[in-house]
Amino acid sequence: MKQIIAVVRPYLVEQLLQALRLAPLEALDVSEVKGYGRQKSYLDSYGSNEYSQAFLPKIEVSCYVDDLRVEEVVKMIVDTCRTGRMGDGKILIVDVPTMLSIPEAGE
Repeated sequence: MKQIIAVVRPYLVEQLLQALRLAPLEALDVSEVKGYGRQKSYLDSYGSNEYSQAFLPKIEVSCYVDDLRVEEVVKMIVDTCRTGRMGDGKILIVDVPTMLSIPEAGE
């Protein structure tokens, strides 16, 4: 079992989740995160003042996949989220030695 963590641009999340509906996933989590990468910070203006915004909003999609299906799911993520510009995000693949479900009440 592998955990695939994709940190992507917020406006692409709906498309990604739509694509992942067809994927063979065991579980999926979505979180709002902030990222700081090679783009460093950029200046934004608020009223008449400029300020530096060091962390950019991103969405983290974490899914759990059988070892044999990892490449298929990663390809879905890349095909959906790659724009070719800096800041597209990152994909991390982590081994999951054991995955347990929380038992329901009464079990």
